[in-house]
Order: sequence, then structure tokens, then C-alpha cells
Amino acid sequence: QVQLVESGGGLVQAGGSLRLSCAASGRTFSSYAMGWFRQTPGKEREFVATIDWSGGNTDYADSVKGRFTISRGIAKNTVFLQMNRLKPEDTAVYYCALRLGGPTATMAKEYDRWGQGTQVTVSS
Repeated sequence: QVQLVESGGGLVQAGGSLRLSCAASGRTFSSYAMGWFRQTPGKEREFVATIDWSGGNTDYADSVKGRFTISRGIAKNTVFLQMNRLKPEDTAVYYCALRLGGPTATMAKEYDRWGQGTQVTVSS
């Protein structure tokens, strides 16, 4: 069973930066895409960014393009989300997700495993 563990959330002022990390452990498959989503109370989980196994293909939500960068670690089982120029509207619980054997995807239902989430709060 694959497990995902996020870290790096916290409280930051508007304009600041945070770096989220997600590590996959347990039984992993030969290749998988990974993604980041976020959710606020009363709203559906929202796509943020995704990256394929090689790290060469990425996609971002329009709301974060130019501010957030997704990347994979050398060991491939770790994914990062560098968040710069944060805004109060970025406040949410951020979830890491894994898509077994597939390319990048922007819909939550296409992902197979989820982390427990990490809170990001941006103050104005």
C-alpha cells in the first residue's frame, strides 16, 4: 500500500513563500504521476499542479501559473511545490496525490492515492 506524507505547510504573510514536500513510501509502481490539490471548507478539491514520472511534463492551474513550481526529487518518490508570491486566496489545505502508471492529470478522480493534507495560511 502506497502512503503519501506531506510537510511544509504553515502561516506566511502575503507575498511570502513556502515549499511543500510530499514523500511516497510503501509499495510503489514503476512509474506514476503526482499532483497537488487544495481545498477550502465548503468547496470541492481544486487542482493546483501536476508532474509526470520523468519530471519533464508539468501543468498548472491558471491561478498559480508563474508563482508555483512543481518538481520531483532525484529519487522520484518525492514531489515538491514551491509557492512564491503567496496571496490570501491561496489559503487552503493542500493535498498531495499519486496517479498510478499514468500521465499528468488535472481531475481529482484520476488520482489513486492521497496524503492527509497540510494547512497553508496566507495572512493579508
